[in-house]
Amino acid sequence: MKSLKILLVIVPFILGACSKGGDSSTPTPTPTPTPTPTPTEAAVAFTVNVDPGAGNILGVVGTSQPIVVKVSSTLPSAGVTVAVTVTKDADNSTVFSTTNSSVAADNNFTITGLTAGVLCTANIVVTSKSTITNTKGLTFKLAAK
Repeated sequence: MKSLKILLVIVPFILGACSKGGDSSTPTPTPTPTPTPTPTEAAVAFTVNVDPGAGNILGVVGTSQPIVVKVSSTLPSAGVTVAVTVTKDADNSTVFSTTNSSVAADNNFTITGLTAGVLCTANIVVTSKSTITNTKGLTFKLAAK
């Protein structure tokens, strides 16, 4: 009988310790889903078929020079903008300027308006149409003979 009295005293404490631990009327907060990362675009990279290299001058025969701007990186899905500008070194006046939108790797241009003996600087800039900060430029010197 003594053990029954002890058991009757202990059982309420054991049952009280086994509560579910919280108010069931408060809903459990759902975690905020992590945002899906946006895929990044490959950095624009390109070459020009007539680039003479740093410190060299491209000698042009005549008053025009065909060039091919070849995008070597993965093309963005929206394409690229290719800008070609040629200025005279003496007075910084523009000799030739054009801008084309493209979804092709090879982009053909013909620089015109060159004058014999006049040193010029060609500036070529390729920019992604979907990410305007994804851009690359190339500059080289040229002169008509």
